[in-house]
Amino acid sequence: MSHFSQIKTQIRNLSSLQSALTDLGINWKAGPETVRGYRGQTQTAEIAIEQENGYDIGFRWNGSEYELVADLQYWRQEWTVDRFLSRVTQRYAYHTVLNESTQKGFQVTEQQQNNDGSIRLVLQRWSA
Repeated sequence: MSHFSQIKTQIRNLSSLQSALTDLGINWKAGPETVRGYRGQTQTAEIAIEQENGYDIGFRWNGSEYELVADLQYWRQEWTVDRFLSRVTQRYAYHTVLNESTQKGFQVTEQQQNNDGSIRLVLQRWSA
């Protein structure tokens, strides 16, 4: 019986996910990488995050999004699973907005980190 859990996300862009993890100071490896689980079970993922206890966390493409794969019984991160996903998702959204707006000719003119953890961006585009 597999101990791996698959948690759905709304993450679809690998480079934005990688940037989000880097922003959060999380050491990750680009895949395909093996994610280690209970009793030597493994899964292949596009991103692997090694934990000191020998049980890894990964993000695996399921055909529509990158889902989090991990044996949650052996979760050993600074944040809970929910908080981890919340932080990753916020940074992912930030990078996605920046990438999309840059492609459409916008530039960031103001950026503010609010006390509640939200980020305020002001974008501007000059047209001729």
